[in-house]
Amino acid sequence: MNFATLDVKAEHTERWNRICCFRKAKMCSFLLGMSILTFVMMSYFLTGDNKSFFLPQASFQYTELANIAELLTNRSINEELQDSEFLDNSLHTLYNVSIASLTDLIHFKLKAASRQQRQLPSLKDLAAQEPHIFSVIPKEFLPYSRNPCWFEEYKESLKTDPYKRNSYPLYSKQFRTTFEYLRKAFWNHLIHENNTHYRLRCLPYFYIIGQPKCGTTDLFERLRIHPQIRFSTIKEPHWWTRKRYGIVRLKDGVHEKYPVEDYLDLFDLATYQLQTISARSSSEGEHKWKNIIIGEASASTMWDNSAWIYFYNNSVDGEPPFMVQDFIHAVQPDAKFIALLRNPVERLYSDYLYFESTNKSAEDFHEKVIDSLQQFDSCLQHYSLRACVYDTALHMSMPVRLQLGTYVIFLKDWLTVFGREQLLILRLEDHASNLKHTMHLVFEFLHLGPLTRQQEDLMTKNPAHNTRRLKDRNLGPMLPGTKEILKQFYWPFNQKLAELLSDVSFLWL
Repeated sequence: MNFATLDVKAEHTERWNRICCFRKAKMCSFLLGMSILTFVMMSYFLTGDNKSFFLPQASFQYTELANIAELLTNRSINEELQDSEFLDNSLHTLYNVSIASLTDLIHFKLKAASRQQRQLPSLKDLAAQEPHIFSVIPKEFLPYSRNPCWFEEYKESLKTDPYKRNSYPLYSKQFRTTFEYLRKAFWNHLIHENNTHYRLRCLPYFYIIGQPKCGTTDLFERLRIHPQIRFSTIKEPHWWTRKRYGIVRLKDGVHEKYPVEDYLDLFDLATYQLQTISARSSSEGEHKWKNIIIGEASASTMWDNSAWIYFYNNSVDGEPPFMVQDFIHAVQPDAKFIALLRNPVERLYSDYLYFESTNKSAEDFHEKVIDSLQQFDSCLQHYSLRACVYDTALHMSMPVRLQLGTYVIFLKDWLTVFGREQLLILRLEDHASNLKHTMHLVFEFLHLGPLTRQQEDLMTKNPAHNTRRLKDRNLGPMLPGTKEILKQFYWPFNQKLAELLSDVSFLWL
């Protein structure tokens, strides 16, 4: 019984039913309170863990709803019918007070966060957490490649399937066809020297790191057309954020970890192409190696540190002690990153329409937004802003991914590790309105050569990729009330983002 949703739905509800419902509000509030109390007690007894359970004590409280219900029951039915806007106005006033208190709290938390510097882990600590990664990836790479590449000794029998143990084909059909080709081509690309076999290994030169529903698929597909770019076998390998922990889907729990070799296998197709270029002639091949760059695109890389709670115990006040960017920086400090951002209000609705499977509607989205705001507010009453943004239990509990639009929190953490010149931050709105300009910014950032007129036309004139499905477009926009609530919620984050990037367009006015 989420009172905030009634503000928007009131005009669709019969007056008499509305009055009757609120006459029962006091009883419902009492029963709800007892249910929550019982659930909390059971959670404590069954799990023995009270650190990650957030008891709703925020400004969005059901006792206030009960007060409105009591006020309504003291009015006669005739008075109710004569004043049909009484309920709507009461709820609207109440919710405005609630969202105002939440945004005030966010402002306070953001100010406190600006005075704190994240403590970066040492290389020794990182290596202790992921010793296998550091045993496989060398400290130095081939000097004649812009990509972090090296030759690795191949110790397996020549009769062994080199991809037999790779976990990616086990969980994804689309990988199987690609790996079948890689198997056939593998032996032709082994290098034989002094009775030893070597294979070429590479990490990406650049990463497209986010955000979801912000145009990463479209950028990926267009960059694939550029003759100097090679990507991993598919988009979204999610290795740094999920697969190296054994997470396929967070709700399904932890499976067997994907070792770093599984991730490196995804770039074998690109390395084969590099070797083919090199084989043409040594001098020309080495020169062209410098022109070919490898990319990887996983929209979770910028924000998803959900796995930390399962593996890193030395948390500082509920905040992750080790982050994705820490490990990437440790093995390739010169990497480049591209992030596409979008008005967080519209991003959240697009995210809901894409990932929600049943009973989608603007009203349902509104209810889920209010539920998520309540939970986020409850968290902020007890924990820091970073702790709430990175809280895994909260992330899994909220019905919409509210925190993904708090871009400034994620980017500030990335900028504690990498230099500002290593990150290109773009807006989807600019990408959609002036595609050619956006692509040129990307080419300049990646130090790519110019395209022919035909190549540029092919890249810029193709329709957008991964746009909203027709059945979702038919649902229409979000409700005006929902949009206003979200605008208020994201406003403090957008202000800090615009300051961080020195660009007022990130205010999304």
